[in-house]
Amino acid sequence: MEYTLNIRGRLMSLSEPCVMGILNATPDSFYASSRMQTDEAVAARTRQIVAEGGSIIDVGACSTRPGSEPASASEEMERLRRALTVVRREAPEAVVSVDTFRPDVARMAVEELGADIINDVSEGSEEMFRMVARLRVPYILMSVQPDLRLTLLAFAEKVQRLRDMGQKDIILDPGFGFGKTLEQNYRLMAEMERLLVLELPLLVGISRKSMIWRLLDCTPADALNGTTMLNTIALQKGASILRVHDVGPAAECVKLWATLNS
Repeated sequence: MEYTLNIRGRLMSLSEPCVMGILNATPDSFYASSRMQTDEAVAARTRQIVAEGGSIIDVGACSTRPGSEPASASEEMERLRRALTVVRREAPEAVVSVDTFRPDVARMAVEELGADIINDVSEGSEEMFRMVARLRVPYILMSVQPDLRLTLLAFAEKVQRLRDMGQKDIILDPGFGFGKTLEQNYRLMAEMERLLVLELPLLVGISRKSMIWRLLDCTPADALNGTTMLNTIALQKGASILRVHDVGPAAECVKLWATLNS
């Protein structure tokens, strides 16, 4: 299917998969090279994502790595205010998503700072559903379910609730690395194309995650090759958005995949 997203009245086509570049305004994300804590670092990362072919800049200000202590809501908001101000200055036309699980943070990011998409890094709460429906921005719904059957059931139920609240644009994230064993992550990826029955775009975020470096007995710093391989598989199975640290290699994957499938 040819999906589109309504970005503040402008239609963004997903007829060809796109790349979402990660910008972490945090001191403790699991991949050290992705941490951007100064205005200069945020500006440089913004320019890099755009230059390397990223269509969406995903800004996070509260780490969700296993074992981390989440930042307070006020701290998350302050980090986002600083980072999004710089992102908008450096790339005023870029599509910007905000990676958060807090409804109040989502409201602030959209109403105060002009964020275009909310990327919810939880299973989605009733309060968050009401908030995004009110804000009228695209919403990324993630699953922490361990297998395909439960993921499908959870998505179907939550998508209906969102639709009942008036939410238009919904993107589904299978949640690789969240609530799943190593084996369950790979089984879900092997069957991921079956999620397309819900007729919604899929986002895949496996960049340098432990499902890669634990299996390959390496570190996140050494997991680019594995990431690229799995991103290619994800495209073959219907992913519309690749969420990545390494934008250039992912953009090359999309270009090669699109050429082979044209």
